[in-house]
This record gives sequence, structure tokens and C-alpha cells, in this order.
Amino acid sequence: MKKHNFSAGPCVLPQSVLQQASQAVLNFNNLDLSLIEISHRSTDFVAVMEKARSLALELLGLQNKGYQALFLQGGASTQFLAVAYNLLEKKAAYLNTGTWSNKAIKEAKLFGELIEVASSKDHNFNYIPKNYSIPEKVDYFHCTSNNTIFGTQIKEFPSTNNVLVCDMSSDIFSRQLDFSKFDLIYAGAQKNMGPAGTTLVVVKEEILGKVSRDIPSMLDYRVHIGKDSMFNTPAVFPVYVSMLTLQWLKDMGGIPEIEKVNNKKAEILYNEIDRNPLFEGFVSNKEDRSAMNATFNLTNNTLQKTFDNLWKEAGINGLNGHRSVGGYRASMYNALPLESVQVLVDVMQELEKKA
Repeated sequence: MKKHNFSAGPCVLPQSVLQQASQAVLNFNNLDLSLIEISHRSTDFVAVMEKARSLALELLGLQNKGYQALFLQGGASTQFLAVAYNLLEKKAAYLNTGTWSNKAIKEAKLFGELIEVASSKDHNFNYIPKNYSIPEKVDYFHCTSNNTIFGTQIKEFPSTNNVLVCDMSSDIFSRQLDFSKFDLIYAGAQKNMGPAGTTLVVVKEEILGKVSRDIPSMLDYRVHIGKDSMFNTPAVFPVYVSMLTLQWLKDMGGIPEIEKVNNKKAEILYNEIDRNPLFEGFVSNKEDRSAMNATFNLTNNTLQKTFDNLWKEAGINGLNGHRSVGGYRASMYNALPLESVQVLVDVMQELEKKA
């Protein structure tokens, strides 16, 4: 029986997607060849790449709006660099809400002046800063929509006339937003879309080509757009599994339907965290809580061994918190079944009875 997988990434994937992907590794499209053996230039894989790119734009509501979807390599960490390479001419503004924002800031500083408009570092990133102002004349404003490690999530994005860039690695396709507000979105696949190895970049073409520097080909969005995401050999298997996952999401009704499920999962777990005296949430403001990553601690650490034994016996995996926060972290990505969250809640209630 498959475990209840709360791992923060690589993420849980739909069972039907895993079955299709497994078959493709053995025999893809009845070619009597494996997906990972065929040429990435073959018509069979080119069709996969085209469908993956098309589905990404369709699900985000960005078809025929001047956007291109790319599946690249190097993770979101390479995009910290690529964003600045392509967009930062003089000055950029960043919102600092955690580890990944910090890393994005570090890379961008190599290319120009950075303004940190606000930070939640003063309380170990357990809240989302509010009421900050973004300078009028910057090349772009960058934020991270969901913070996997600390369990915070931006619920209201700022209005700005600047180019708006967002790292959506851990909540892409999980909730309805006006994605046309964003000029560039990037997301590592392994948090909510597929296996590690590919990264989705959705970019409005009109924002490119404005910097004076020469950009290395592998980091130049225009090069990848011109080659339909096939400038170099793509990560064939991760792109294929991402395509299957996006199709799975479309078949179930798209982002509006999965958002309902995600909200229900978050509601069930956070209600138990708030109700049960043996637990407390890490995030200080309830409105900043992530629907994807719930971070919480025991109020009595002497119960840690008992609780750990209980959730492991219940078939739960990946519940330990990040070392920066400690405690526990339940990652409730799109493919995590509602039943898994209920199993965790049952374990929390069982601990309360034993204490």
C-alpha cells in the first residue's frame, strides 16, 4: 500500500500519472522503445513538449496573450540567475520572505543594484510583510509566492507598474490567480508538477531584449523561445511526467477544481493544529498560512518520540520539518489525497488521547 506522502519535494504525484510514466519507460507510444531511449527530436517527443507547453499556458489562462512556456533545466536556482541576466539593467526590487528569496537576491546582486523592499527575517520568516512600497523605476519586482520551508504564502500580490516576476515553485497550478498580472513566472517541477529535472518558465515576450549585456545562450530566454524549448537536449522524462500531470489536472477541472480540494485539505489540518493543545502553528498570522506547506510544532517536546512512532506506523512519510524551523511540515500538494490529511489528523488526535 502506498504511503501518505507529505514530502516537501520531490512531490507526491497522481497514481495514474505514475502508472502511465512507468509504461512509457518500458514502451512509449507502442514504439517498442523506451521514452528515455528515443530521440528528443523525434515526432513522438516533440509532440510531448508541444503539449506540455500548451497545457501550461491553457491552465494558467495565458494562451494567445503574448506569453511563452518553456521547460528548461537547472531548477529554480538557475532561474535566480537567468531572471537577472535577462531583465536587470540597473536596479531591481525584491521582497524577502525566506530562504529561496535570499538565494534569488544573492544571485541578482551580481548584475546590478537591488532594493529589498521588505523582509520577514526579523521573525525567522514566519509572516508575509505587508504595506511595503515598490519604487517606481526599477527593472522588475521579484517575489516568492509560497515559502516551502517556513509555510507562508502570499495571498494578495502588490499592484505595480513594474515588470512583475514570481517564483511559484511550490504552489504553481494550486490556486486561482490572475496570472496575466505576472510578466514572468518560474517554477521547479518537483514541488507540484513532476519529478526533479525540469523547470517551467512562463514569460511575456515583450519584456525581453531590453538589457544591454550579452547573455549566454543557455540563459537567454529568447534563444529557448526560438528553439521551442529544444535548444539543447531537454529533460525528457521530467517533461513527459509534467505533461501527464498537467493533463490530469485539466481532466479534473483545472485550477478552480483543485483549489477547492487544496482549501479543504488545509482547512482540515489547520483546524486540528488550532484545536489540539499539543500542537501550535509556526506561522504567526493565520492569513499568511500556506495551503501547500503547513508547519507546526509540538507544545510538549517530550511527546516527540511517541508522535513520531504514531505517524510512521500510520504509513505517513516526509513529515519532519526543515532544519531551519524544526518541528513538522505537512506538504499538501495537488496530488496528495484528502484521505492522507485525515490520516494525519487522526494521528494527532490519537496522540492527544495518549498524553
